Amino acid sequence: MTGGLASLRVMRAVILHRPDRNRHALEAQLKRIGVEVSCIAPLSNDPLPEADVIFFDADLGYEGLFPWGQNEAPVPLVAMLASEAPGRIEWALEQGATSCLLKPIGSTGAFNALAIASRLFAERRQMRGEISELSERVRARPIVVRATTVVMSALGVDENRALSLLRQAAMRERITVEALAVRIAAGGALAGLLEPATAGSGSGRTEPNRSFRRKQQ
Repeated sequence: MTGGLASLRVMRAVILHRPDRNRHALEAQLKRIGVEVSCIAPLSNDPLPEADVIFFDADLGYEGLFPWGQNEAPVPLVAMLASEAPGRIEWALEQGATSCLLKPIGSTGAFNALAIASRLFAERRQMRGEISELSERVRARPIVVRATTVVMSALGVDENRALSLLRQAAMRERITVEALAVRIAAGGALAGLLEPATAGSGSGRTEPNRSFRRKQQ
């Protein structure tokens, strides 16, 4: 989480819990450390306000408590639990909880739960992003191979050189190699692959072969 632990003090928290001493104790803790707090009863049907973290009553939780699917929470979730029943714990985890706060809630514990939930949520989101990116690259691999073959044939270079030109061109355009490969495989122009230092006139110029130029005309 960017900003470190100090940034936790400027967060907006929602406590999704019926009014009782546990909710009041948690609200007091959060306000004491500078967190903006909104409280909602689970069965009130009120829309969830904008929040950076949600504390929720996992003991009385039910399917449909949140307006998103399992493990799709857009913010960190902290489960408030008195029961150690496996079913309750499993349900809380399925909602995407990354930390918990044990009842009865006293005068401490909220900051620790908030810090752990925020850090694990950020790490989980980063990991999912990396997995998604890797999956996309695997799916795009055949297109990269096809584009590399086009570059090899058009510019008369070997595979390593073709891949290097693709990477350099992608960096100049600030796009991924996969996105550039899709464009080339679809018949896009190869002029952007020529390095600026060699794209002009001179003996060092990388020149597309004539057969490719005839195909482009």
